[in-house]
Amino acid sequence: MSILDSDSFRAIADLAYRESGLTLVAEKTSMIQSRLRHRLRALNLADFDSYSKLIQSEAGRDERKKLISALTTNVSHFFREKHHFDILVNQILATKWAALRQGGRLRIWSAGCSNGQEAFSIAMSLLEKVPEVAHLDVKILATDIDPIVVQFAENSIYPERLVGGVPKALLQDYFVKHETIHETSYEAKPILRDMIRFKELNLLGHWPMKRKFDAVFCRNVVIYFDQATQDDLWPRFHDSLLPNGYLFLGHSERMPSPTDIGFLAAGPTSYRRRN
Repeated sequence: MSILDSDSFRAIADLAYRESGLTLVAEKTSMIQSRLRHRLRALNLADFDSYSKLIQSEAGRDERKKLISALTTNVSHFFREKHHFDILVNQILATKWAALRQGGRLRIWSAGCSNGQEAFSIAMSLLEKVPEVAHLDVKILATDIDPIVVQFAENSIYPERLVGGVPKALLQDYFVKHETIHETSYEAKPILRDMIRFKELNLLGHWPMKRKFDAVFCRNVVIYFDQATQDDLWPRFHDSLLPNGYLFLGHSERMPSPTDIGFLAAGPTSYRRRN
């Protein structure tokens, strides 16, 4: 069984940082080794030295994406950190409601959407507060660096073990239940899917979106970046928001000195762009 040696680890860690901002530390060597062994088997490579040489070569361009997919932690839940959804419907939607009814727009970005639970939670929160949003100009952009989870989210079918956070009434209203001998799953109905567009996007790369957002959910993403990478992202998020737009972070993430970069604290791990 191949062992991830120090030179190969450094090559993989350096590439992961350049490509995606992921910071890999030597203490996580065994975890990284475990996550990447299936890539060696898939490529029929004998050792990590061969793998590290491949990903650094031109021939390894496609494999670099698979490397990032293997290293990315895709853990998400429906309605995680409920206070953010309360702000969304009680402040953001409430403030925009009159303009929406007159033909205005509401735009929300789920940045680092993982398997899509966050984006669908946003859509359900809006619909439960005001069902009419289904017929108004309300759209959610959901992006992730990992094409595998983006495809999973687009398919919008969740095994029963992944819908634990969804109240029973919402499962009945917004999902179609499928049962087989082997498992029970839930497929999001068109009323949800029509509100969301899933796209592959690297936060460290170019952001092609031309219009600004009323809210950005980037939760449990920047925790995997070093301070320099985080410092580069804050002003980009600021620029992506409309005046008074909100940025939501994960429960263990904090923006240092938000006022220095044009934000105001607006609740637990919630920040509002100043005019």
